[in-house]
Amino acid sequence: MSVPPLVEVSDLVKHFPIRKGVLGRTQGHVRAVDGVSLDIRRGETVALVGESGCGKSTTARLILRLLEPTAGRVIFDGQDTLALDRTGLMRFRRRAQIIFQDPFGSLNPRMTVGAVLREALHVHGIARGEAAARCVAELLDAVGLHADDAGRYPHEFSGGQRQRVGIARALAVEPEFIVADEPVSALDVSVQAQVLNLLADLQQRFRLTYLFITHDLSVVRHLADRVAVMYLGRLVELGDSDSVFGDPLHPYTRALLSAVPVLESEGRGQRIVLSGDVGHAASAPPGCPFHPRCPHPEKDETCRAVVPVLEERGGGAQAACHRI
Repeated sequence: MSVPPLVEVSDLVKHFPIRKGVLGRTQGHVRAVDGVSLDIRRGETVALVGESGCGKSTTARLILRLLEPTAGRVIFDGQDTLALDRTGLMRFRRRAQIIFQDPFGSLNPRMTVGAVLREALHVHGIARGEAAARCVAELLDAVGLHADDAGRYPHEFSGGQRQRVGIARALAVEPEFIVADEPVSALDVSVQAQVLNLLADLQQRFRLTYLFITHDLSVVRHLADRVAVMYLGRLVELGDSDSVFGDPLHPYTRALLSAVPVLESEGRGQRIVLSGDVGHAASAPPGCPFHPRCPHPEKDETCRAVVPVLEERGGGAQAACHRI
């Protein structure tokens, strides 16, 4: 019998109204997320990748119910998160956490690291007093920091160390599911590998499930079990890491991979340079959202008029393209 996924996202939609004029009348909508469906199994890492502005972070915030969706459903461990009351939402918050992109902006500069971690423990009723102090020391040790660091402020840490504090804060409530929203993009390249290795070690140690958001495919190649590629609010390809990196189906995925730096000894395929700029979610083109930039030689009126559906293409891989 197959095990149901931990997270089930069905036809998720988020449209932000564009208001203009003195009366603030709605003149249109930014279609930030436009029908995303995605399952995340227990213990796996799913990478959600795409260029800036494609809707990755909005999708993550909808899954965690930090934003309310326009339409769609999010099922977490069999429970509809959109139907949760205040008490149910508090329980959900303990099971699902987020690591933010900016490790400095996400930490209160007026609070010591120990106070930041104790706050999470107090809010969820996990520990107080001496028990909380022990938990803080254990959390700092788990992310590669020292117990004495609890008395320091965020500005006294390097960027990589601050991100470790952010990871410790996410772990404080003993979650099952963590969204890592561009967790290494603000860090030096030399530090990125250390943080990625830490996340992988913590996943094994605490049996975590990750949704890893990034615009850099090279970051997730050896971390993700599956990769979901997003463009203008829609998923255009979904498959296991080996198939996406080894045999990408969608022309957008191929273009992204062609831009990933590789060692000279590994060789490189032909670089695919896309024409034009990334479209805007407020004025997405009809048909396939990628068709204005698509380099496929056989694109036709179907591409310009009909929105392709994400469907099976063999071997478990899925893609949304009329020309595959």
